[in-house]
Amino acid sequence: HGTVGVAAPAPPARIRPLPTPDRTRTVKIMIVDDSVTFRAAIVRMLAQMGHEAIEAENGMQALERVKSDPPDLLLMDATMPVMDGYEAAWRIREVRPDHWLPIIFLSGSENDQDLERGIEAGGDDYLVKPVSYVVLHAKIRAMHRIEDMRRKLVTMSAQLAAANRELESLSHRDGLTGIANRRHFDAFLDQEIGRASRHARPLGLVLLDVDHFKDFNDLHGHQAGDECLRSVARALRMSCTRAADLAARYGGEEFALILPET
Repeated sequence: HGTVGVAAPAPPARIRPLPTPDRTRTVKIMIVDDSVTFRAAIVRMLAQMGHEAIEAENGMQALERVKSDPPDLLLMDATMPVMDGYEAAWRIREVRPDHWLPIIFLSGSENDQDLERGIEAGGDDYLVKPVSYVVLHAKIRAMHRIEDMRRKLVTMSAQLAAANRELESLSHRDGLTGIANRRHFDAFLDQEIGRASRHARPLGLVLLDVDHFKDFNDLHGHQAGDECLRSVARALRMSCTRAADLAARYGGEEFALILPET
């Protein structure tokens, strides 16, 4: 495989302090490289950063481990026997299309074509050996920030979708009674008339209002009047025993039932 590519340590008197490990940002990182010596050196670096390290010696082994127990990040050599890093990255993206697993390629080559090939294969970054502790630490932190932003975006998208569904539901419901409003009634009736016409099937429509509601409202007050309308709406909703039936508030104290196949 050639040289291991691990930088020799500087004289003790000139060693600069390493960044303090961020224990709250521990991630599980898989090192994929056919060099035992190189893997050992990277494992020591990751341990010093406070991360959990697992190893694989070729792309095929990495692919199988990703399927069973995916890590949070992959550090993968570009050139390996059995299966190289490029093919492994492509297959990993194929088997886990909905899961973003950051992949940083490691290579002894600084060729622009190798970098381009790595990105096209599904890699997210490219490091040239020998690997510096400081640079590797910065790359891992950067990937973690990207993952944090991606998760926040996914969460926000899910929340937005739920809010949109709720707004859509609210736009169909009467605010006082909770049953369908006039807008939804009109759209639903048009739909069911069209369906009944196409299939030559019956369609039942009931229009009704609450007798003497104004007198009741004047005598007992608006709160009691509102509760009266809610009670009527509950009774109508309970009478709709099939999923296709619809109870709606037509307006004021007027209500309606749409009963397909009736």
